[in-house]
Amino acid sequence: MPDRLSATLSALLTSWRTPLVILVCGCLIALISFGPRSTFGFFLTPMTTANGWGRDVFALAMAIEMLLWGASQPFAGALADRFGAAFVLIGGCILYIAGTVWMAYARTPLEFHLSAGVLIGFGLGGCSFGLVMGAFGKLLPESWRTIGFGAGTAAGSFGQFLFSPLAVALIDSVGWQNTLLIFAAMLLTCVPLATMLAAPRGPHGRVMAMVPGQTVTQALAEAFGHRSYVLLTLGYFTCGFQLFFITVHLPAYLVDRGLSSSIGGWTIAVIGLFNIAGSIASGYIANVIPKRYLLAAIYFSRSIVILVFILLPPSPFVTLMFGAMMGLLWLSTIPPTSALVAIMFGPRWLTMLLGIAFFSHQVGGFLGVWLGGVLYERTGSYDVIWWGAIILGVASAVINLPIVEKPVARPAPAAA
Repeated sequence: MPDRLSATLSALLTSWRTPLVILVCGCLIALISFGPRSTFGFFLTPMTTANGWGRDVFALAMAIEMLLWGASQPFAGALADRFGAAFVLIGGCILYIAGTVWMAYARTPLEFHLSAGVLIGFGLGGCSFGLVMGAFGKLLPESWRTIGFGAGTAAGSFGQFLFSPLAVALIDSVGWQNTLLIFAAMLLTCVPLATMLAAPRGPHGRVMAMVPGQTVTQALAEAFGHRSYVLLTLGYFTCGFQLFFITVHLPAYLVDRGLSSSIGGWTIAVIGLFNIAGSIASGYIANVIPKRYLLAAIYFSRSIVILVFILLPPSPFVTLMFGAMMGLLWLSTIPPTSALVAIMFGPRWLTMLLGIAFFSHQVGGFLGVWLGGVLYERTGSYDVIWWGAIILGVASAVINLPIVEKPVARPAPAAA
């Protein structure tokens, strides 16, 4: 009887869990989970002022978060393959909520580093849009997958666009503490949404197995021995360095230059809005020109945009234009990077290999956020980090040019 009831419930769930329902639920998870995280830069000034901390304390917590978010991605992907994306998404969401609530009540640097750094870092590793993309790859029909990948990336960007002005408005009206608690309550909605991304199960409760092929060890040895993959991963470091330094420190940088905090909020929102167009355009262009050239152009263009921004006198117009230009280049590295890894190694271990590349991205984010705080406390400005971001952008443009866009050479199977 229990087996019959379980089968009936499973059939009922499957009957109305259409591709559209899966797509909408996954996009909502990406939007809600990425939104609060993209606003943490707005908490730098009020939190450090209230607790008497330097910016280096806040920056270290954000840097720890970046590092653990990236380090946990390959393991979260492995757990999702074993138990299903829903299990990992719910677990990650619970850690994210716990970290956000504790962050609101943290009174010492250690508490802040454990909450905003460790808990939220591991939480993001389990409920970020990377897991949603993996679920789309398993659950959506082939004709829906490209739409799903584009929509999921755009949803995360739209979350940044929505939550940035919301965070500024809430902090001004109810305070930074209550704003964090409101965000934690909003994150709770991801739990029921995640149940819609449960994968079909086979014997012993395992997710239906993938086709046999390479082992994990073989895939890792092949990837780390492949020059083009190593170059691609090294270039991805710069992406994280630039993006997370700007996300965390730009609002405070603008206040230092005499602009209002609301300009920072709208600038981060504009980045998120224009990133939707930039990501979609990048996916299209990646099918037209060599992907390595596209990546080189993106990294070099970022350096030019940053250079012009820091040399021009500060003004709301200049800042918003900077947000628009950076937004077009923001996550536009994802489509060509993902496509190159797929071309090199195929789909078998794609999620894991993308997770490793993402770890390099997060190491860059760790250093960008942390060094931004440390060097500000020592020099009183962000000039060194801005120039470092420019130099790294040019270096990554050069690094991506030698990448070979073809499948890795593998020995043919021996004849019987």
